Amino acid sequence: MNTYPQEKLKISLPAGFTVRGARLEDVEPALELYNAWSQSVIQEDEITDANAIRNEWKSPGFDPADDIRLVFAPNGEMAGYIEVWTTAKPPVHPWIWGRVHPRYEGLGIGTWMLQWSEERAAQVLQRVPAGLRFAPHVGIFSKAEKSRKLFEDMGYRYIRSSYQMRIEMEAPVPEPVWPAGITLRTYNPETDAETVYRAEVDSFRDHFGFTEQPFEEGFERFKHFQIEYEGFDPTLLFLAMDGEEVAGINICRPHSYDDPHLGWVDTLGVRRPWRKRGIGLALLRHSFNEFYRRGYRKAGLGVDAQNLTGALRLYENAGMHIYHAFDRYEKELRAGTEISVQSL
Repeated sequence: MNTYPQEKLKISLPAGFTVRGARLEDVEPALELYNAWSQSVIQEDEITDANAIRNEWKSPGFDPADDIRLVFAPNGEMAGYIEVWTTAKPPVHPWIWGRVHPRYEGLGIGTWMLQWSEERAAQVLQRVPAGLRFAPHVGIFSKAEKSRKLFEDMGYRYIRSSYQMRIEMEAPVPEPVWPAGITLRTYNPETDAETVYRAEVDSFRDHFGFTEQPFEEGFERFKHFQIEYEGFDPTLLFLAMDGEEVAGINICRPHSYDDPHLGWVDTLGVRRPWRKRGIGLALLRHSFNEFYRRGYRKAGLGVDAQNLTGALRLYENAGMHIYHAFDRYEKELRAGTEISVQSL
């Protein structure tokens, strides 16, 4: 299959527009662009925490100068943003994420950025073993009709949806009920990092899109995103224990990226031998009540809409509702064997 299927449609940026890689001083202007776009689509900011962006740009294996392109209008305003993530090993599904400022829509900037991102993604094909399928992914709010049309016009196909779910709490939720033999404790920064990482990997082996990662690289990224970021609170990382074994984990953040008043359940997982015993619901309820105790009156999380292990039903049963829906698309640039989990 042609690696560059859009080459014949190659376009240029409008006259006077310029492009370059990103630098850390671009975080605040990029944040303004994201929210200008999101206000036009979902009528609210999608990111309010600039440190979250900085942390992403500093993540292992990601280089803003090479993996991001910023498009500037003649007046110097940031008009477009696109990033490409190829940090997985092997990078069979590079992740593409971009935004165009509403003032500059309809000028071909989105098309130019998506073409650039495909070319950037294809540069890592040499790191993908022969015979493996290679298909970049993009995603967007379900309400973003213009983005959907761009993806479809560029040859992307819809594959899956995910939800941001929320719960509003006027009072504490029912207290968790722990199965016999299961106890709860919080994270110990001195001893638990590798244990929690291995439990997270084990918990998500049955999730759509999972691919096994080399331990060192995966552990480094886990630490960067989950336990070493500015503001990490170890008392919000809960472990369900069966003796000395970790049965389930609940890694929470003090707040979500889009709302400083929303407690965030970042990762909730139960290892296969301990599923169907109510541990996930108990962990979830414990975190909700801990958020409530700290003064939060709402909490949220993200979930695959067609989750293979039944997580969506769990969250609905816990009193959560869908707040935003997101759609994921992919474009196959090389046919081959799919190595990510697709079904059980």
